[in-house]
Amino acid sequence: MNTRLFAGSIMVLLMMPVAATAQSIAGSDPHPDVHLYAAADFGIDPENVTFTKDIAPILQRSCQSCHRADGGAPMPLTTFAEVRPWARSIKLRTSIRDRMGAMPPFFIEKDLGVLKFKDDPSLSDEELAKIQAWADNGAPRGDPADMPPPREFARAGDWTLGEPDLVLRSREMTVPAIGPDRWGDIGLVPTGLTEDRYVKAVEVREINDISTDTASTTVGGRWVFHHMTYSSGVLNEEGTGIIGDTRTRWPIHEVGRNADIFPEKFGTLLQANSALHLGASHLHPNGSQETTAHLEFGFIFHPKGYTPEYGNRARMRLGNGTDIDVVPGRAGQEFHSFTVLQQHTKIVAFEPHLHAPGTRMCIEAIWGTNHFTLNCAGYDHNWVKQYVYEDDAAPLLPKGTIVHVIGFLDTTSANKNVADNRNWAGGGRRSVANMFIDLGYSVELTEEQFQSEMAERRAKMKSRNDYDVGCPLCWAPVLPEESTTTDGSAQP
Repeated sequence: MNTRLFAGSIMVLLMMPVAATAQSIAGSDPHPDVHLYAAADFGIDPENVTFTKDIAPILQRSCQSCHRADGGAPMPLTTFAEVRPWARSIKLRTSIRDRMGAMPPFFIEKDLGVLKFKDDPSLSDEELAKIQAWADNGAPRGDPADMPPPREFARAGDWTLGEPDLVLRSREMTVPAIGPDRWGDIGLVPTGLTEDRYVKAVEVREINDISTDTASTTVGGRWVFHHMTYSSGVLNEEGTGIIGDTRTRWPIHEVGRNADIFPEKFGTLLQANSALHLGASHLHPNGSQETTAHLEFGFIFHPKGYTPEYGNRARMRLGNGTDIDVVPGRAGQEFHSFTVLQQHTKIVAFEPHLHAPGTRMCIEAIWGTNHFTLNCAGYDHNWVKQYVYEDDAAPLLPKGTIVHVIGFLDTTSANKNVADNRNWAGGGRRSVANMFIDLGYSVELTEEQFQSEMAERRAKMKSRNDYDVGCPLCWAPVLPEESTTTDGSAQP
C-alpha cells in the first residue's frame, strides 16, 4: 500500500507482511534484514513445493539473465544440479528483498510509493514463500516432466535489442590484471551523421579479450569498464570539442545495465555533425588477466520524420557530489537535496547513486500542504540500478512542486562495502569517497500535455477512492476553458 504524508499530521496506510515491520522513512533501515513468509498463508502445501514445478520458473524470470554459463554472475542457476547446492543461500539472499546483498538486485521498497516499473524482476511474497518452503524442506527436485523449457538468451556480447541503426566505438583501453583504477576522459567519437535523428533506444556493451568459455568468479569479473558518463553535441569547427549549448546527456553506462528504451512520446536528439564525448570513464582491473577493451554504443532511431511529443528533458538535478561530509563509524547519516519545478514534469526514471557507504535513497514531492513519498529504494554499490516507471504510473508533478531526495549512509562495520570505517570521507569519484545524486531523468510538459496525461490517469480510476500517489492533482477540479467576449476580454 502507499504511504501518504500530510503537513501537520501523518496518515499511514500499510499492509504488514508476515514477519516484517514498517517504520518512518526517517530511519536508514526500516525493515528487518530478512522477510520470511509461511507458504500455508498463500494456500500452498510447503511439502509439495519442488524445483521443477515452482522454483525453476522463478529463476528463469528473475535470475538467469545473469546466472547462466556466460552471464555476469558468479554461478549458473539453470539446472537442478547447479541450483541445489545454493538452496540455503538463495533463500537468504532473496529474503533480504530490498537491502544491500538482496537478490535479484531490485531494491524498490514495496510498502509505499509508486510500485509499477518496467523490467521489474523482483519477487512477490508468494514466490518468496515458495523459495523458503522449498529450501526448508530439503530442496526436492520434483517431477522432471514439470520442468519448463530452457529459456533462450542472446549470446554473450550480442545486442539484446537487435542490430542497431548506428554503432559507435570508443578507443581501445588496456588494463593490467592488478593495479589502480583509472578515471578520466577518453575522448570524442564522431557520429558521422549528416542529419538530425531522434533516438528510440540506446545500448552500450563492452567488447574485450576475456574468454566467455570460463565462468566468472566475481561480479564484474568479465569487464574492466565500471561505468561511462557520456554526452553528445555538435562539433566545433576544428572538430576538437562540443559546442556547449548543444550538449545532451545520455543515461550512464554501468556494469550490468540494461539497454535504455525511451518513452514513445519522448525522443532524444543525436544531431548532425555531432560526436559522443566520453567524458568520465572508470576502468578497473578484473584481477584475472591483462585486458584490452572498448565500448560500443548502439543507437536505434525513430523513423525519419518522427517528431517527439515531449521535446524537453527536465532541468532537474538533485544531489551533491562535491562538498559531502561523511563521518566515520556512524549509521543513519542523512543527506538532503531540494529543487523547485519550474515546469510541469513527468519523472521517467529514478536512479539512486551513492557510493560504498550508501544504504538507501527516497524521493518525495511536496505540493502545497501535501507531502508525498514517491519511492524509497535500498542501495548496494555493487548493483547500481535505474528504476524506469511504467508510462501510466510515472509521477506527474505540477510546476511549483518541491522535489526532495534523501540519501542514507552507514559507515559502521555492519556495512561490508566500506573498506575502512575509521576514515572521514568527502565527495569524489572513487568508491571510497562519496556521491549523493539521483541520476534518473524527467521530461517537461506543457499545460495541455499535463492535463491530457492526468485525464488518462483519471479515466482508469474507478472512483475518487482510487488514489495515485504520483499524481497529486489527478482529482483536482478541472478549470473551465476561457471564452472571449465581443470586446476581446477573457471571461470564464
